[in-house]
Amino acid sequence: MEELTKSYVKPSTILPTEDFNETEMLLQWNKYAQRLGDKGLRIMESLLLINDPTLNGTVITLELPNEGSKLDFESQLNGLLGHLKGHLHNHDITIEIIVNEAIATKRSLNDQDRYNRLLEINPNIELLRTTFGLDLTS
Repeated sequence: MEELTKSYVKPSTILPTEDFNETEMLLQWNKYAQRLGDKGLRIMESLLLINDPTLNGTVITLELPNEGSKLDFESQLNGLLGHLKGHLHNHDITIEIIVNEAIATKRSLNDQDRYNRLLEINPNIELLRTTFGLDLTS
């Protein structure tokens, strides 16, 4: 009878551990957040998008502004981990949550702030702006 109640655990040597980069991780992270938003889980979606997570090997680190948001995030952590492990084909992924109450969410306030954020993401934006003679003031 005991043998029937034991759940089968797949050996970890069989689970995939393919390499992935931060861009691929962010893409899947944002897809998961969008899926939660589509389901109406706006709080979890905003927690996922409050800050860009960082990647160090297979450890994803996310800073959250307070303990309450950490508790909300941890309640949905298994779904996120399952999504990332499945789509990135790596079952060694772990998520580390850091509470930083001094964190200020970055919000674009004006055209210059938005432009600077885009420039951080893709420096070629400056080449595009100068090539076409674009100006930020309107």
